[in-house]
Amino acid sequence: MEPAIVACGLTKVYKEGPVGPVEVHAVGGVDITVNEGELIGLFGPSGSGKTTLLSMLGCILRPTGGSLEVFGNDVIAIPEDEMPWIRKRYISFIFQGFNLFPALTAFENVMLVLELRKVPPDDAARRAEQLIAEVGLAERSSFLPRDLSGGQKQRVAIARALAADSPIIIADEPTGNLDHSNGVHIMRLLRALASDRRKSVIVATHDSRTQGMFDRILFMEDGEIFGQKEMVK
Repeated sequence: MEPAIVACGLTKVYKEGPVGPVEVHAVGGVDITVNEGELIGLFGPSGSGKTTLLSMLGCILRPTGGSLEVFGNDVIAIPEDEMPWIRKRYISFIFQGFNLFPALTAFENVMLVLELRKVPPDDAARRAEQLIAEVGLAERSSFLPRDLSGGQKQRVAIARALAADSPIIIADEPTGNLDHSNGVHIMRLLRALASDRRKSVIVATHDSRTQGMFDRILFMEDGEIFGQKEMVK
């Protein structure tokens, strides 16, 4: 079976500066393969390039150089107007800032994903209720995001990712602002996605408490992967 993601020599260079363009190497020469059913942790301090790398792996941001394949699709060669199709078919994001629609309830935020995928209304409603219950928010399904805690909003974001049923899930600092209990709960949900649903899950974090929950951890600093560790289960 082919890997979910294969990246070789992946780079991202920004040109910045008020006077003249100065090249900023955000990511430099990263090689990474992500397999089906694997939970990978990407560890590194803030500013190490984790979010930029995730954005490239998730086909949100175009690499400056290198090669990138998502389930055999050559992302570098794909025209810009076809990128949304790649993301819709293969990738779900759990953003650090949750990115929930503030005027929609928890239930409606999940329901919207199903509606956009043309799921029949009755089936979509049942599935949304099931997912909200699965992440432990059945009693808060009618709450707006402003009335939910950070951990609860993160669980809505995970339910939304489940609703998309994408084979790849990318999570950026999902436990960053959570206490230990809520952080462990979120990581267990992500662990189950990989183990039980065979999703390929990539998590960027600097939370060392979660290391033991991954299949493999990669260490990133100054835009480069400088080491990795296979976790013994």
